[in-house]
Amino acid sequence: MKDLILKAFSDSAAVKQQFARDHADRIAHVTALMVTAFREGRKVLLFGNGGSATDAAHIAAEFVGRYKRERAPLPAIALATDIAAITCIANDYGFDELFARQVRAHGQKGDIAIGISTSGNSPNVLKGVAAARECGLITVAWTGGTGGKLAPLVDHAFVVPSTVTARIQESHITLGHVLCELVEETLLGTAS
Repeated sequence: MKDLILKAFSDSAAVKQQFARDHADRIAHVTALMVTAFREGRKVLLFGNGGSATDAAHIAAEFVGRYKRERAPLPAIALATDIAAITCIANDYGFDELFARQVRAHGQKGDIAIGISTSGNSPNVLKGVAAARECGLITVAWTGGTGGKLAPLVDHAFVVPSTVTARIQESHITLGHVLCELVEETLLGTAS
């Protein structure tokens, strides 16, 4: 059992290290876009299904609350947390419209939409990103494997080099934490 434990941690670390090497410049660029958006009074919309929904909620909470340092709240909304909206939209329009309808309701030009899908093929995430593009939002994807249909649809794609859902999600939450930290430090004037 110990060997399995050590292998899981080793594999996770290796995937994250490769991801960081592949995407460091893109992470810095998206951080700058987020900082600009927040400074201009824009918001971040995050959405995904299952574990990706909870990752979206987690990162939105880090922005609205705080990550590490005391600061003003930053506007971020996770689109899979309002059960009334979820059930209403799914019932009246279909589950595939879940995120697109909310993006159209809450998104404005200059906001940032982060669609999260480990496969890159979740129909409601794809439609959410399409709606974001139509509304003039900056689009970002967190995905894995080949990036699926999602990666080529966005302005900035973060594709984790793994097909293992757990490794992809572990990298996504680390990416979210790094973005929170960099945004916070940049806004407070200590990041270089």
